Amino acid sequence: MIIIADSGSTKTDWCLLEGAKAECLRTEGMNPYFQSEEEMAQTLQTQVLPAVTDAKAVEAVYFYGAGCASPSVNEKVVRTIASFFPVTIEVQSDLMAAARALCGRESGIACIMGTGSNSCAYDGKQITAHVPSMGYILGDEGSGSVLGKLLVGDVVKHQLPLSVEEAFYQETGLSESAILEKVYRQPFPNRFLASLVPFLKAHIEEPAVRQLVERSFEAFFVRNIAAYHPEEGSEVHFVGSIAYHFQSQLSRVAEAQGLRIGRILQSPMEGLRHYHTALE
Repeated sequence: MIIIADSGSTKTDWCLLEGAKAECLRTEGMNPYFQSEEEMAQTLQTQVLPAVTDAKAVEAVYFYGAGCASPSVNEKVVRTIASFFPVTIEVQSDLMAAARALCGRESGIACIMGTGSNSCAYDGKQITAHVPSMGYILGDEGSGSVLGKLLVGDVVKHQLPLSVEEAFYQETGLSESAILEKVYRQPFPNRFLASLVPFLKAHIEEPAVRQLVERSFEAFFVRNIAAYHPEEGSEVHFVGSIAYHFQSQLSRVAEAQGLRIGRILQSPMEGLRHYHTALE
């Protein structure tokens, strides 16, 4: 049996593969950049281990995660997993998960557009170029967190039509003080901001809302993808809920940049399953 994990800040998808049999489950996110080994171990103990009927049958664990971008941070994940499964453990970034899931063993530009955003150029084996995402405060253009941040900023500063502003407060039940509390005093403000994206989706036909989304997508292409110097008409591949649910707007912005949207996956797990089973 091998275990594949795809972990973001919001959730972690797990797949237990044993021959042709696959069992999948979802737990809360495991991000070693924000969480301690004890907190990650708690998730494994209470949410993953009960699904593994025979821990001794596990041969390898492949963990792809947001925040897994340096050897020291990755070692935290290795130690945590090894305390439950003392087997071969490979920890890679969520960006490598996107590249392997979207491109397999072919070269291409792979992007993440979910709670956070990221991108890279990939040669079929390794990431060859990468513009750092820098998180939702300094970067993460086009991500759910940034879209939520832009939405909140435009609502409280009266930059959207009054009908949209009123709908926001009515549909979310939020107030300015509640927003400040969730962003500045409670943990995981990026998750809170990303949780506001369904409002944008529900009101995407409103021109001001569509423009807010498309401006953030444009910033993603200009500040990230342009650095890879793609040729005119090149395909750019995406994984993540934002890319999946806003395909029309993403395609329109890509076309304006002289590019095309290639493969879009809501989750990289299907592509990762194919990648790892093909290795055997």
